[in-house]
Amino acid sequence: MKQLKFATQQDCMKATKAIFYFFLIVSVFSVYIITNSGCAQIGSPTGGPKDTLAPVLVSANPPLKNTNFTGNKITLNFNEYVNLDNIQNNLLIAPYPKTTPEINFKLRTVTIKLKDTLLENTTYTINFGNAIKDVNEGNILKDFSYIFSTGNTIDSLELKGNVIVAETGKVDSTLLVLLYHNANDSSVKKRKPDYIARLSNQGAFTFHNLPSGTFSVYALKDEDGSKTYNSPFEEIAFADSDIIISPSVKPVTLYAFAEQKEAKKQSSSSNNKSGKQKQNIKFRYIASVSQSSSQDVLSDLEVDFTKPVKNLDTQKILLTDTLFHPLNTVLTLDSTRKKVIIKNKWQLGQDYYLIVNKDAASDSADEQFSKTDTIRFKTKAEADYGSLLIRFSNIDTSLHPVLQLIQADTVYRSIPITSAQWSDKLFTPGEYELRILYDANMNGKWDAGNYSTKLQPEKVVSLDKHLVIRPNWDNERDIKL
Repeated sequence: MKQLKFATQQDCMKATKAIFYFFLIVSVFSVYIITNSGCAQIGSPTGGPKDTLAPVLVSANPPLKNTNFTGNKITLNFNEYVNLDNIQNNLLIAPYPKTTPEINFKLRTVTIKLKDTLLENTTYTINFGNAIKDVNEGNILKDFSYIFSTGNTIDSLELKGNVIVAETGKVDSTLLVLLYHNANDSSVKKRKPDYIARLSNQGAFTFHNLPSGTFSVYALKDEDGSKTYNSPFEEIAFADSDIIISPSVKPVTLYAFAEQKEAKKQSSSSNNKSGKQKQNIKFRYIASVSQSSSQDVLSDLEVDFTKPVKNLDTQKILLTDTLFHPLNTVLTLDSTRKKVIIKNKWQLGQDYYLIVNKDAASDSADEQFSKTDTIRFKTKAEADYGSLLIRFSNIDTSLHPVLQLIQADTVYRSIPITSAQWSDKLFTPGEYELRILYDANMNGKWDAGNYSTKLQPEKVVSLDKHLVIRPNWDNERDIKL
């Protein structure tokens, strides 16, 4: 091999630089290729954005809103794999069928097999509610409906409205709205409805694709799933008259009520983990006050017994002042015979004595108290209460409105509204929900309706804002309807 020779030292330096820059360019270019080819990083590829889209119907056989329908099978194809969740509670079919269709799903397909003989010239709606979801993320295709007609046209009339729980003025979205075609008063008790609608969270409902005609509309708390009104404990609502479905039909408001209320079940005291029956509790009492507590001047004093009282001598349960002078009180034994209520005109910030003699009461085994007890207690002071002033506007007193103050779903106090202003210097502190009762029979409380006599319940309006009463404070509120 021939050896390269350079004419001068300067030529040698130029050749050396050229070789250096050549290898530098090759190195940089190699790093660029490796980096952009993905070989420079080791790790998992990113999954992209989360799927938040509900399934989309790609095709239906027969097509949506098909007329002159004569078959018994419907196939729905979606753009992704789907699942049917809780189809039994989600599915609504109108008109309501005698036999529920058979519905299956596989991959991207939902299949419906009809079991009933279809009515002539009738528009049918199969509403899936929130049952259709995609498999991967559970995205819901909300209120999807398949609509078809056995006649030449698709019915397009609607009936809208809302349902209010009459006693509270609130919404119970678990009620169903029932629509009967050419019905009589007993239809809601004897047969299933022709159409069913659900309530939104705001208590609204809409019946779609209705024909023209005369309908009866109800709302029902269908506790037993029968779709019929068969118990006075079930909540029901009904319109005062039939509804004529037409393009100009107006929305309807229904007021739900239960004719009777079920008694609250009490847990058995003998139920325990060991399976052994508890020993009988010794006959004794517990007063609602003690040396460490104060008596509310707005409430009665209560004496609770551990067992029902057989014999009671009210003369031996005494309320006295600090000089042991008996006070003019009224003592009453309640219907359970386990509570004595003592009524008295309390004075603010005063001391009292409650004296319970040992032979004041006895139980069915003739057991008495072990000793005579004397409890000293004090009533609350004025500073423990708040004053309250309420101003009303747009109140129609001819409707006999009553302001209800609610705590823990219980009416704490009812105040008839007879003027534009009401006040009280002693009001128990706390947070209250406010309602307006329209007391038609002026008995001071809410009264249920009666379906048999077509008596509507008394109506209540629930006010949005709560009332907070602070102690030793002038509390004011303006109420406008």
